[in-house]
Amino acid sequence: MKELVCAISPCPNDTFAFHGLLCGEVRVAGLELKFEFHDIEVLNRHFRAGKSAFSKVSFAALRGLKGYEILSAGAALGSGVGPLLLARAGDLPPVIPPDARVLLPGEHTTAALLFRRFHGQAGRIEQVVFSEILPRLARGEADYGVCIHEGRFTYAQHGLSLVEDLGARWEGPLPLGGLVLARERLPQALGSFSEGLAQSLSAAVRRSILYARGRPQEALETMRRHAREQSDAALWKHVELYVSDETEGLSPAGRAAIAALLEGP
Repeated sequence: MKELVCAISPCPNDTFAFHGLLCGEVRVAGLELKFEFHDIEVLNRHFRAGKSAFSKVSFAALRGLKGYEILSAGAALGSGVGPLLLARAGDLPPVIPPDARVLLPGEHTTAALLFRRFHGQAGRIEQVVFSEILPRLARGEADYGVCIHEGRFTYAQHGLSLVEDLGARWEGPLPLGGLVLARERLPQALGSFSEGLAQSLSAAVRRSILYARGRPQEALETMRRHAREQSDAALWKHVELYVSDETEGLSPAGRAAIAALLEGP
């Protein structure tokens, strides 16, 4: 049995999609997946630095890179489900002052790319782990923050206000993240097994999603084990928005949206 490290985030859409694989009920013939869980920006940095071969990444992190293949399954795309620009006080203006303190969830995230695209170099930017953004805003340690993942559904509980939905300004499906494979980084022990590996992995992820959909209570337990937000309603809302038909298999429109993000300004 050959081994391959699979690096994903602990966010509900990933743990839901990989539930069947994580619990061992879905397998890739002849291959054993070893899972690692990291914050999305850690995943981005590792992949960009050549430290991982099979990983979930922000699509924005792929800009300027070569030598990878985007899997047809496992992606997160959607309309109106993108990062949220939040503020601690409801009267802060949508035009960000130059001296405003702004928290972003990582240089290579799609959230950071959208903020730069729509707000330029406004504010004094600090890159932090996404889970720090809501509590730090609530404590008054920053003026604005771009929220991703489960925080989209819980920011009001922190006393925060919505300034702008950055995803709503994007025309068409917004490519957030997906699974990528860099075959030249694969362990030599895989040998010829690497041929057709992306297709085999995509098929396994698709089966894993279908397995989770058929066993929602089991999938919920998997999500709870890894999620930072423990509200079941928030976890399921996350899955509802970010695990879609595009996650099971990228459409031509989905691939075109990814290409537009990668090739745009």
